[in-house]
Amino acid sequence: MKRLLAIWLGKLVFLVGKITKRQTSSAPGELALKVCPSLISDMNRRIGKKVIVTCGTNGKTTTNNVICTALEAKGYTVMCNRIGANMLSGVVTAYIESATLSGKINADYACLEIDEAYAKIIFKQIKPDVMVITNLFRDQLDRYGELDGTVNLINSAIDLADGVTLVLNADDPVCAQFGMKEGVKALYYGVSEKVLEDEDNAKEGRFCPVCGSALSYNYHHYSQLGDFFCPDCAYKRPEPHYVINNVKLGVPISFAINGEQYTVNYKGFYNILNLSAVYVALCAAGETVENFADLLSAYKPPSGRMQEFKLNKPVVLSLSKNPAGFNQAITTVNSDTRKKDVILAINDGAGDGRDVSWIWDVNFPKLRNENTVTLSVTGIRRYDTALRFKYSDIEVDVLTDNMREAITKALDTDSEIVYVMVNYTAMYGTEAILKELERGYNDEN
Repeated sequence: MKRLLAIWLGKLVFLVGKITKRQTSSAPGELALKVCPSLISDMNRRIGKKVIVTCGTNGKTTTNNVICTALEAKGYTVMCNRIGANMLSGVVTAYIESATLSGKINADYACLEIDEAYAKIIFKQIKPDVMVITNLFRDQLDRYGELDGTVNLINSAIDLADGVTLVLNADDPVCAQFGMKEGVKALYYGVSEKVLEDEDNAKEGRFCPVCGSALSYNYHHYSQLGDFFCPDCAYKRPEPHYVINNVKLGVPISFAINGEQYTVNYKGFYNILNLSAVYVALCAAGETVENFADLLSAYKPPSGRMQEFKLNKPVVLSLSKNPAGFNQAITTVNSDTRKKDVILAINDGAGDGRDVSWIWDVNFPKLRNENTVTLSVTGIRRYDTALRFKYSDIEVDVLTDNMREAITKALDTDSEIVYVMVNYTAMYGTEAILKELERGYNDEN
């Protein structure tokens, strides 16, 4: 009875949220857990096929949602926390949304994005069949601390997930180590060629997890990712089960997995890794992938993932949350050779992490180049960001606490495109402004 009551209350919160037009990504789960703390403990029994979870610092929302989209394209019904509410309450909310009023779950698969710190809490109630770990970088230092702390959290979670198949990024020395755990089945994917030019960015996981020595590289992608090896012990990049090569960047991107070439309408090297994780997760779940590109065609990027708005010129909203993510986003922005305005917003809300010292590890100066028309800085920590540019002798054209003003000014320049780069809590307000401006522009035209 407690379980049914929890589901009914959660659905009531959904209804209230719909009526009041408020986002309900975790509130139904929060209320339901107060009534029935073990609500999702029967999830494995109620899911027809498998539970697939995705963890990792960057790319987990995209990876999880693309897995879901690919499975739906095959005709399956999927339980998924699409919005990215990845703590316990968010997973419970996805469960409630999939449940009928009688408590029945009509889902073949569960695709769940899981916060690294909450994985061991969630795995006490559910047992994933497949666990994707995309990468591990320094993120929200006031919450996670250094990488060693995140590694320990994930190790504890894997220990609870008896019999799970791990899908691991072979190019990440921090991530690859989980495949060394006793009794673990691991499937590795990795880019087996040099693609990117070497850039001066922080190698966060640059020490061998076995002996502590500094790692060396045959070639390097970004941050600590690449063909790594330890000069002092046997630890090295594992041979991938799924080899990625023949990479062609641009829009669309093109790459081969085990010799099969795919061309998809995405941007960025990091998305090649995300999509490869999807491919391997589908294989790990026992699904066929012969029409992989077709399975991806229905996918719509979530908020802020190079999300494009059509005004008098295109405006692209790009979400990043840490140095590795911002550096890759900057590389993607700079690969666009059109004249551009760039707006940067850094907040320090609870969802971002209060410690913003990480901005000094980001290659923000690269945003000012021959194709940059204006550079604008806004957000709660705009003065810290402006100071970061000042120490690199970079002039900021617009410094404002008003995102709408920054966007409006950028729309009035002679640039061809505007890139708005934000961290987490700046994203939804910015997206709302852009949607409103887009509606106004469409009404006028």
